[in-house]
Amino acid sequence: MDAVRVALLREVLAGTQWLGATRRFGAVLRGSVVAHGGGLLLVGTAEYEPWHLAAHLVDEAAWSGTPELAPTLVRHDARPSDPAHLAAGLGRIEAARRGETLLVASPAEAATRDAALLERVSDARRAGLTVLSLGPGEGEWAALAHETLAVPDGSELDLDTVQHLVGAAAGENAGRSARARRGVRDRLSRLAESLTAPPPPPW
Repeated sequence: MDAVRVALLREVLAGTQWLGATRRFGAVLRGSVVAHGGGLLLVGTAEYEPWHLAAHLVDEAAWSGTPELAPTLVRHDARPSDPAHLAAGLGRIEAARRGETLLVASPAEAATRDAALLERVSDARRAGLTVLSLGPGEGEWAALAHETLAVPDGSELDLDTVQHLVGAAAGENAGRSARARRGVRDRLSRLAESLTAPPPPPW
């Protein structure tokens, strides 16, 4: 989904809870990876791997100049022979360190059936990871995550559409922040140049 379609979707959703909710969640996602600088892990369930969200976040990271938004996709059936960007298995969650962010994206029903993933994520949180949950918003998942955007089964928007809005919000906000930082740096650089420049030659 390109920027034009996201903008049209936002127009349709104006006045609903989805617009504010996806922007808030996107801001939390961006803030977590930028503040901690430890990288972003993205995992789904054995039934649902969020390939599309991973690709979208890679694009948003490049567009916004925020490489921290590009996730490592953690896969349930990863094999050593897979390409490097697809070879991270569930052991990557166990090896994660404090400061990293783990985003769990899955349809709510599938997440409730994956007790093994819930246990791994719980251990990761105890190890110091920031846990965000997109989709499963009830029960143990809601209690486990630092921030949750619930997408209940049967809601007005499906999970894929919500993922587009979240990714766009994270990249958009990061892009604004990056441009603001560049603007301040540019002004400071020009000021420093003017202060250190030699005086003009006398008439």
